[in-house]
Formats: sequence, C-alpha cells, structure tokens
Amino acid sequence: MNIRNIRKLIDYGQKHADAKRALDAWHNEVKYAQWEKPSDILVRYTTASILPKDRVVFRIKGNHFRMVVVVKYTISDVHIRFIGTHAEYDKIDAKEI
Repeated sequence: MNIRNIRKLIDYGQKHADAKRALDAWHNEVKYAQWEKPSDILVRYTTASILPKDRVVFRIKGNHFRMVVVVKYTISDVHIRFIGTHAEYDKIDAKEI
C-alpha cells in the first residue's frame, strides 16, 4: 500500500517516543500489505474498526493511541488522517476527519 501523509506518522513518533516503535511496526507492515477490501485489513488487524467513507481506526500500542486512515482500495492508497491518544480520539469525529 502507498502510505500518504507519512510525515504525520514520523512527527508523531518523534514527539511521542512511547508510540514510535508501534507506529514503525504498523508502517513496515502496511507498506507491504495488499488490501483489496475492508475484510483484508481485519485478517491482520482484528481490533481495527471499519467505518463509513473508507475510514479505518487502528488501535496502536494496546489502544493507548489511535490512528484514523482513509483507504482507497482501488489505487492501494492509505492516507493518514489522525494520530492521537485515546482521549484525543474521543474528541474527533472519525467518520469525518
């Protein structure tokens, strides 16, 4: 998959050292993934939440952090929209971000 807005992932990992290893692991797995439909994501990420508008919520580092992405399956793109703590996630609308 092509990961768009990767700078957001890098910056968050630099600011939050406790999330960096988990974010790096996610990045290294997803860049080689071949998702053609939402259920493909759930094979590896069983706790991911599939939302409307092609959004997926990943629980990072045991749900200490959450990441919202938009997946465009037809062009193999994953666009990072949000990374934050669970408390920060509760303040956004993941369906619209």
